[in-house]
Amino acid sequence: MPNVLEYSKIFQPSLDKQVVQQSTTGWMEANDNLIKYNGGNEVKLPNILMDGMADYDRANGFVGGDVTLEWKTYSLTQDRGRTFSIDAMDVDETNFVATAGTVMGEFQRVQVVPEIDAYRYSKLATLAINAEQTRSIAITASNILDEILADLNNMEDEIGAKDVVITMNPIMAGMLGKAGKDFISKAMLAKGALSVEVQSFNGNPIVKAPSKLLKTAFEFLDGTTAGQEAGGFKVASGALDINWLIATKDAPIAVSKTDKVRTFSPDTNQKADAWKVDYRKYHDLWVPASKLKSIYANTKPVA
Repeated sequence: MPNVLEYSKIFQPSLDKQVVQQSTTGWMEANDNLIKYNGGNEVKLPNILMDGMADYDRANGFVGGDVTLEWKTYSLTQDRGRTFSIDAMDVDETNFVATAGTVMGEFQRVQVVPEIDAYRYSKLATLAINAEQTRSIAITASNILDEILADLNNMEDEIGAKDVVITMNPIMAGMLGKAGKDFISKAMLAKGALSVEVQSFNGNPIVKAPSKLLKTAFEFLDGTTAGQEAGGFKVASGALDINWLIATKDAPIAVSKTDKVRTFSPDTNQKADAWKVDYRKYHDLWVPASKLKSIYANTKPVA
């Protein structure tokens, strides 16, 4: 049986894996191999600069060119956490891992994963809107096919043919399935080590996310201010409903790290005769400047 100090080594890898697999934005973490992360709230992303093509000289050969690889430091702005208390009478040391694992797994499923998804969708939409990669359309069963094809064609005209992922709510996806049934098929989408079968439109995977998460802005509650004690998040005033998001698979770079899982036994917990588990999550999402044309947001018009 592990000692108390080793419990975090058991929890942390499984918690990170769970987020990727349960999150509807888990596919965005496929690009985290570009990230240097050494703990804490900072990551480094590469920025590659190079000269363009030059004429080949038959007498002197190739013209020299410069390549610069710079690592830019970014802060993970979402620093969130909670502490949990599990009464000693409800669990003993022999089954602590199973009990705490169940509690923390449920916490991630119900609270953490939806919050991460909401943040990523709102940030992706905001970046697309700021880059003027957006339209605001009232979508109906009669126009949905033409409108989504228009957005896909606009992106392809801008960046060329690319593999993209389309995110929309299940109601919108059902509407698209009926209107564009000739364009609908199946595709595989990687989420970490897991590959899942999803519906696709014109060969592009469709990710279905709840409407409540597809907004352009959210407030993330601090857990201490009056009225915010329950924590979590809520839709921000003035937020727009997202009809769909389109992004090339290599555009969003998402990272989520369970940076700290600490456990304290009832013997060391000075506040209560209970097991104490501290949970801390860093996460964020970026789109490199060179990839801003690779994201697109279609929003519902303001009523």
